[in-house]
Amino acid sequence: MATRDWLAVTEAGALRFFFERLKDVIPADSTPRSELLYNASVLAHYATTSTRSDAMFPPSPSSLATVFDLYVLDCSQHADPSIMEAAASQCLLLTGFFGAQLRGRHNLSWYATLGAGFYNRAASLGDDPKRSRMMGVMAERFDYWRAQQTRLAKELRDQPRLIQALKDATDAS
Repeated sequence: MATRDWLAVTEAGALRFFFERLKDVIPADSTPRSELLYNASVLAHYATTSTRSDAMFPPSPSSLATVFDLYVLDCSQHADPSIMEAAASQCLLLTGFFGAQLRGRHNLSWYATLGAGFYNRAASLGDDPKRSRMMGVMAERFDYWRAQQTRLAKELRDQPRLIQALKDATDAS
């Protein structure tokens, strides 16, 4: 039995959760739905994937130091668009959603530049034109999405009883 089975959180449920919450924090009608969905899928993937996962790619990053070791020091996979997308999405997650926690330990601007560069590399290496376009957009709008993820994380921290409120509603029915 997988750990996520015990948590009763499905990947689809996590995707819905992050899609709706991101919609709440971004300015109305300012973002294409495809970008919103992509970013929600990044957050949902890492929310339902362990840092030690062998079955899911990419596993959740444990730190920016891990990102550095895996994707900066080791350049052997820099010709693989899926590896470059994984590196970019991990930079986005850690500098955006978890940026407040990591600000004192890492140069987030430098990692954000790396992340945008990884998305650019994924765009140039990809053979699926639609996916390559999305990677290019993510490279261009990396800082925008980083800011939106930061806003979402702050909003969720400001609502510490969100899970409790959902549980209370379920118990009442």
